Amino acid sequence: MIKNINEIDFRKADLNLLPVFSALLKERSVTRAAGRLYLGQPAVSAALMRLREMFKDELFLRTAKGMEPTARALELAEQLGPALEIIHREMYGTPRFDPATAERSFRLGMPDSIEVALSPSLIERIQREAPGVRVAIRLAGHEQGAKLLDNQEIDLGVSRFTDVASWHRQENLYREGYVCLFDGARLGIPSPIGLEDYLALPHLLMSFSGGFEGVVDEALARRNLRRRVLLSTTRFSALPFILKEADAIATLPASMARRCAEAFKLTLSPAPIEIETFTVSMLWHARHDRDPGHIWLREAVKSIVRVEANPSIDDTHRVQGT
Repeated sequence: MIKNINEIDFRKADLNLLPVFSALLKERSVTRAAGRLYLGQPAVSAALMRLREMFKDELFLRTAKGMEPTARALELAEQLGPALEIIHREMYGTPRFDPATAERSFRLGMPDSIEVALSPSLIERIQREAPGVRVAIRLAGHEQGAKLLDNQEIDLGVSRFTDVASWHRQENLYREGYVCLFDGARLGIPSPIGLEDYLALPHLLMSFSGGFEGVVDEALARRNLRRRVLLSTTRFSALPFILKEADAIATLPASMARRCAEAFKLTLSPAPIEIETFTVSMLWHARHDRDPGHIWLREAVKSIVRVEANPSIDDTHRVQGT
């Protein structure tokens, strides 16, 4: 049932103007938009005048680089774009996606802690079910994911997200906790590590901002304790290499730490302090809601998570670093 729509309002507006708006947004030129729509340039110019009147905004401004959209035009694009794509698919049919025969590339954004934990199983799934599919993974922390989606630089984000708009779709995957990782044989320290040894060792820290404090320091501060951070890096994946050569310890997301402990013969240990957990989720643009290929990709990620992360879905907590 269609709710919260006043049909009389639609009679006051010419919805045929919306494809003109879409073409102008893509082409940034009245002439090129006219060619795209198989219309004359005067017709597109007239449509732009009516669009400006309808939305009470200039929408596109003439600059040396072409027709630049205003902030209102960009906002409308985010809100109306998914609706127009849904209408187009419903009117002209939704393309099928057969993973066994499909040839398609997907772009995923995630921190390398999640990439290390999930990508081996994702690649195995693709090779088994969709040999013509390719995946490009780029580094995307919790602050960049939504922006990358809006700029169409990624198709799907998998991370902890803090900046979610109304045109985004989000699905929680699992709760993630932290464990300690170190070379027990090198340090002569067994698991589980005690608080005294934990504080005595130099620490390695992953921080997207390049800082020297994170969620561990917040947990320690609540007990009036401090640690010494020897090194900060923007990539989780550098830490196991360093731990094999340094007398140090790192506190990492558990799913990645398990992979690193197995691959590098490092020691896993519960953290000797209580550290706030966080929720890993998928984030995508509403334009991909009913895309069969995108649905397949999301289902593939979910099925892998059920095995790799032993998830329990809960509310998201704010976590700034490790």
